Amino acid sequence: METENKRILLVEDDPNFGTVLKDYLTMNDYDVTHAKNGMEGFEKFKKDDFDLCILDVMMPYKDGFTLAKEIREKNQDVPIIFLTAKALKEDVLKGYKVGADDYLNKPFDSEVLLMKIKAIIQRKSVESVADSKQFEFIIGNFHLNSKLRFLTYKQEDPIKLSPKENELLRMLALHENDLMPRELALTKIWRDDNYFTSRSMDVYIAKLRKYLKKDDVVEILNIHGEGFRLVVKSNS
Repeated sequence: METENKRILLVEDDPNFGTVLKDYLTMNDYDVTHAKNGMEGFEKFKKDDFDLCILDVMMPYKDGFTLAKEIREKNQDVPIIFLTAKALKEDVLKGYKVGADDYLNKPFDSEVLLMKIKAIIQRKSVESVADSKQFEFIIGNFHLNSKLRFLTYKQEDPIKLSPKENELLRMLALHENDLMPRELALTKIWRDDNYFTSRSMDVYIAKLRKYLKKDDVVEILNIHGEGFRLVVKSNS
């Protein structure tokens, strides 16, 4: 997943640690804004859009928990990672109650932080795609109207898809030419990710392939162990 231009708000009152962390994240292609206390952090948050916030818990003027509450009042969805020198269970629970996505105890491995940031941003972007309100799609020479559950090839009569066929094709179309993770479809459509729901999804993929085989520019690829890709080849 591309990290380029992903914007991070880092609120850390230790100037040395804050500078080192900002430089490290910048080296890894993140656009980092560093605030030195909670009050400054909230002012910066109000002025810009951020993809993720990293908040130190213990700060003067306004602690990380208070800042997180204020951030959550303005934005329910932005991911928050807390950094803390105290590994107290009460603090961890308090952090999750105010809407933390993850927690790291100082000192921590910077590569672990990097992996957590990537995973959280990727998960949020996948969730936002799955929650998209789009319902009409052009897939090669097909037209999908997912409200009516109609799949139409050129000028032919439309095929009425079953609810699961429709949801699955819609999700593939939202990820056109990109990976649609297997677990995303299973949790969103089947509400469970287990052996039986996974086999069921494979049956529905086979059904969709039958419908789509009329158009040789459209193909559903199996990405082993990860999910599926709806590939629409360019006619040019």
